[in-house]
Amino acid sequence: MLRMSQEHVDEILAHAREGEPREVCGILAGRQGTVQRVWRGRNIAPEPLVRYELDPQQQLDIMQAIEAAGEEMVGIYHSHPRSAAYPSRTDQALAYYPDSVYVIVSLADPALPAVHAYRLLDGKIEREELIIDGQDS
Repeated sequence: MLRMSQEHVDEILAHAREGEPREVCGILAGRQGTVQRVWRGRNIAPEPLVRYELDPQQQLDIMQAIEAAGEEMVGIYHSHPRSAAYPSRTDQALAYYPDSVYVIVSLADPALPAVHAYRLLDGKIEREELIIDGQDS
């Protein structure tokens, strides 16, 4: 389960919309499966229209800040500007953090963006419960 506020969802959606048509990415920090902060990342992938890769130096800086705050990385988010909020084969292959929840935002229907969470373990995709404070799951 991953819990976040509507404000966190709005921040991720704003990042995704600002980044269009490129994929955007970032880190979700918090405690015990509850997001307390959204860290926007820079996508440095060579093909940012269909892939994301967080800048390694920025990732290190974010991870140090998370640790200094006594938090942990509870999730990683990225956008799919033109496709469903479902992990691609590339997403599965690059899922290096098995303890994290992967949140994918789809802007395929701009009027109705989709936000879903997954666990990506050993090549398996498992839908993760996403609770947004103030909404039904």
